[in-house]
Amino acid sequence: MGFFSNFNFNKVKDGLKKTKNKIVDSITEIVTGKAVLDEETLEQIEEILITSDIGYEIAENFINNVRKELKHSDNREMPNILELLKLNLTNVLKENYYDYKTSIDKYKPFVIMVVGVNGVGKTTTIGKLANNFKEAGYSVVIGSADTFRAAANDQLEIWAKRANVEIVQKSQGSDPSAVVFDTLQYAIDNKIDIVLIDTAGRLHTKINLMEELKKIKRTMQKLIDYAPNEIWLVVDATTGQNANMQAQEFKKYTDLTGLVVTKLDGTAKGGSIFNISQKHKIPVRYIGVGEGIDDLQDFEPENFVEALFKN
Repeated sequence: MGFFSNFNFNKVKDGLKKTKNKIVDSITEIVTGKAVLDEETLEQIEEILITSDIGYEIAENFINNVRKELKHSDNREMPNILELLKLNLTNVLKENYYDYKTSIDKYKPFVIMVVGVNGVGKTTTIGKLANNFKEAGYSVVIGSADTFRAAANDQLEIWAKRANVEIVQKSQGSDPSAVVFDTLQYAIDNKIDIVLIDTAGRLHTKINLMEELKKIKRTMQKLIDYAPNEIWLVVDATTGQNANMQAQEFKKYTDLTGLVVTKLDGTAKGGSIFNISQKHKIPVRYIGVGEGIDDLQDFEPENFVEALFKN
């Protein structure tokens, strides 16, 4: 089945305006009018990259690459800083990226578990994911395994109706693993293509809740030995470096295969997307650039970086 690609270049470009202003426009302002590149200017550029949440390692690597370029120049004339930065940032995102969609049709059902702390937009993300898959022609069922929060079922049910997909629910306080079991059984019985499993918005410091993730995975494998195919962590771009801590903690308890970065349109901290992907070796799967059901965009490394730098 051909997969529907939901990447709107202009929408992503508009969503990245604040991040572009923080990174690209600030660097442009520093280098404009300079004939040569001195150490003071390099230090200013490095500071911009570090304070934009791109991270020290990526910033240092980029500055070292610029220095190498300068060594190959006889007169230390100004290299094209923005083109070099664009290339470096694209390589960071491509290093761990692979297209998971090529595996979807090999499994039935294809099971995706979604994790993340409270407030990052996890429930909304699942609703939008369901819509994306539905638009692609797949049948979808959502398992509402966030049974800790009173409003979780109601919120997810609303999104399921908007996306026109099925949902499996139990009452608040039920065993999350029981919801997962019933969801997978429903998917098997009804030959569903995609299963999306919501989980409670766990605080990454709560060990007992993190252990629940392991239990959910064990439950899945009682019915489907390969499940889950993907485990995606949803993080809020506005939290900057705190998203790094969340990724670090979740990796201790589950094998993250992807990252969904929400609320990119509301922050100048979009640089954290590079830092998290590089530091934790996790590919970015989707980015959120708005509130609409179509605003969860497929992540495409080259196009994302191009949108960030585009005037």
